Parts: sequence; C-alpha cells; structure tokens
Amino acid sequence: MYKRLSAVMFPLTALLLLGALVWGYQENQEKNSILLKAENQYQRAFHDLSYHVERLHGELGNTLAVNSASSGTHRKGLVNVWRLTSEAQNEINQLPLTLLPFSKTEEFLSKISNFSYKAAVRDFTKKPLTDGELQNLKTLYTNSGEISKNLQDVQNKVISNRLRWMDVETALATENKSEDNTIIDGFKTVDKRVGEYPELDWGPSVASIYEKRSVKKLGGAPVTPEQIRSKAIKFADAGSNAKVDVRENGKGTEWESYTATVTGSNQKQLISMDFTKNGGLLISYHNNREVGPAKVSMKEAVIRAEQFLNKKGFPHMTAVSADQYDNMGNLTYVTKQGDVLIYPEKITVRVGLDTGEATGFEASDYVNQHKDKREIPKPKLSLAEARKLLNKDFKESYNRLAWIKNDDSTEVLTYEFGGAINGSKYRIYLNAEDGTEESVEQIRTSSGAQKK
Repeated sequence: MYKRLSAVMFPLTALLLLGALVWGYQENQEKNSILLKAENQYQRAFHDLSYHVERLHGELGNTLAVNSASSGTHRKGLVNVWRLTSEAQNEINQLPLTLLPFSKTEEFLSKISNFSYKAAVRDFTKKPLTDGELQNLKTLYTNSGEISKNLQDVQNKVISNRLRWMDVETALATENKSEDNTIIDGFKTVDKRVGEYPELDWGPSVASIYEKRSVKKLGGAPVTPEQIRSKAIKFADAGSNAKVDVRENGKGTEWESYTATVTGSNQKQLISMDFTKNGGLLISYHNNREVGPAKVSMKEAVIRAEQFLNKKGFPHMTAVSADQYDNMGNLTYVTKQGDVLIYPEKITVRVGLDTGEATGFEASDYVNQHKDKREIPKPKLSLAEARKLLNKDFKESYNRLAWIKNDDSTEVLTYEFGGAINGSKYRIYLNAEDGTEESVEQIRTSSGAQKK
C-alpha cells in the first residue's frame, strides 16, 4: 500500500516542487524587470536634471551677455529660463526624494520660474527690465552655476562608482538613515547651500505667490474665549443660555484662532464659527442644518443672502456671481465703493434653496483685504475707448468698473466687460488707465448675478 502511495505522491510532489521553482523564477524575473525599469527612470531623471540646470546657468549667462536694451533677446532668454526651470522641477518630482530635505532647492527653482515668466510676458517697451531685476539675473547666474557644479559632482560619483538610485529609495525608506550614501549626502549638500543664499527681491508679483497669510498680521488686541462666546451667541442669534463650546486653534503658530460651536435648542442643530484671535474677526460660519428640496429661486437667494450680510455687519456688498448646485446656492459678494466693485474684498455665501436661509459663508479674503476706504482714481479711458479694445467678435452683455489685483499683485482700476465669444462666456478686465488686458476669466457655470 505504501509503495503504491509513494509511487503516486513522489511524482506529484516533484511536479509541485518544479512548478514552485518555475513560478519563483518567473516572479523573480518580473521583480528584477520592474526594479531595472524604475532604476532606469531614476537615472534618466537625475541626468536630465543635471543637464537642465547646466543649461539654465548657460541661458542666464546668454541673457546677461547682450545689451541691457535688447528687449527681444531678454524676452527670449527669460522664456528659455522659465522652460528649463520647469523641466528641472519636473525631474526633481520624478526622483525618490520625498523623505529627503530638498525643499529649499525646489522653492529656489520655483521662484526663478515664476520670476522669469512674470518678466517675460510683460510689454518690455513699456516696462523694460529694471536695474534690480538685472542684478537678480546676475545673482541667479552665479547661484545656478554653483548648483550645477554640485550636481555634476554627484553625477560623476554616480557614474564612476556605479551607484544605484534604488539604494537611495531603500535608504530613505528604512528607519536607519545614518548610513553613508553618496547621492543622499550630495543632495543634502546642495539643499544646505541653497538655503544659505541671501533672499532676493523678487518683486511683488512673485513675492505674493509665496506670501504666507497670517492672522497675526491683522490688527486688534487678542481676545479671550469668553469674548468669542459672546460674539458667537450674537452672530448665531442664540439666547444667552445657549450652549457654546470655544476651542483654541494653532496656539503659538501664525494661525491662532478660535472655533465656537453653538448647539441649538433642539440639541441637534449645530452652528460653528471661526474667529481670528487678534481682533476676534469672523472668518467663517456654518449652519449644519439639513437642507430640503429647492423651492426658492436663485434670484430670491441673491436678495436673501444680501440681507443676511447687511444684518451681520457686512454692508455695501454686491453679488458678482451666483451658481446653483442641487438644493444649494453658492453666491460671491464683493464690497462696492461708489460705483466700483472691490474684488479683493470677497465673501462667499452658501444658501439653502429650501427656505432661502444662509447656511454658511467664508470671509477670509474680506478679513485680510478690507479697508475702510480705498483711494480709487478716475478712469483715464472712457468706456467707449475701452470698448474699442475688445475683440470685435466679443458680444458684450454688461460692463462695470472693478478694482482688482493684477498679475503683479498691484491693485488697479479696470473696466469689467461680461459677454460671450466662441460659444463661451467670459469676463474681461481692461486697465482703465491704458487699456491693458489685466485678466480674462471664463465663466464655466451659469451666473445669476453677473449683472446687478
């Protein structure tokens, strides 16, 4: 019996063992193929990064080599600088550097990219490169040369020592990061040196991109939780005996604030509000009630939301857009000074279309940008003169004066024209002084409040 059993089991076991060996070999081959492909991708991205940073250094040199009045060459050079920095940023993102501090170099390249783009797209006949911008280019030329040299040193070591990027990924993923790794050490050295570069004056258009909003920059003395409790009760129209929980957020950081939660009389309806710690200014409001089927029109919602803002201490607000999503209306309001809309002072209101009651709003832009009064000049261009600068195929539906922030983060007076062209709706903002196209926005949804 045992002989017969072994006669059957032995071939079967041998077959299974052989199958396991074949399967294991195939799995190992597939794994090695994947690792080889990943390694090749890492190596390509790294060598391309070194090449593009070297090209960046050369392109900055070419831009500086010509006469300071050569606006055409400057524009071409800056476009190439923007393209090369974008390529370098893309290649950094392809490398396994997630756990490796390389943020200073990435931010440095990002600032070069934004600086060169902002300068290249403007009209050099009206705004040529300033002495400060030319000095920036000289500094960037020197710095990019040093970064290029450091990356080439790492590249030479990678090639001569046949170093693998997969080892970098493994070293970064392990808990023990004290092991010596030439690539990791090289990138740390680059990032450390970049962090030691003095900060340049990039100009307002670039600086605004990296500007950190902080509630500490707002005026007003710090308020207490008890003061926030009183403000929350008043804003929520709750009784003095209402239950209010006040929580402090971001203590010791740039974002110190309070969150107040008011419980309704039914113990279910919750209203939450966020206040700045300095001055106790309301940033956001959210009524957590259940919204039923829509019964109120968007036109009525616009009126009800404006009444809500007036009642809550936000007067002189005008609706500039209104969009419906199922049973909710999302409305955008801006301050109106005289006949000019102040776009930096924006508040977004959410309305439940079952009753028309405002269920929430967000006012961080208004809180950070609000001024009691702005000095707004009179338009130098007439409406008729500005209208002549529009595309002849643009079908105008409305126009109004608007105070906006342009790409240089400078506040300017514009003519806002709403209309349609090529089957889509747009808002076009023309500078009221010289007719420059400051901004073009496509309106992607129907807007019930484009024209007031």
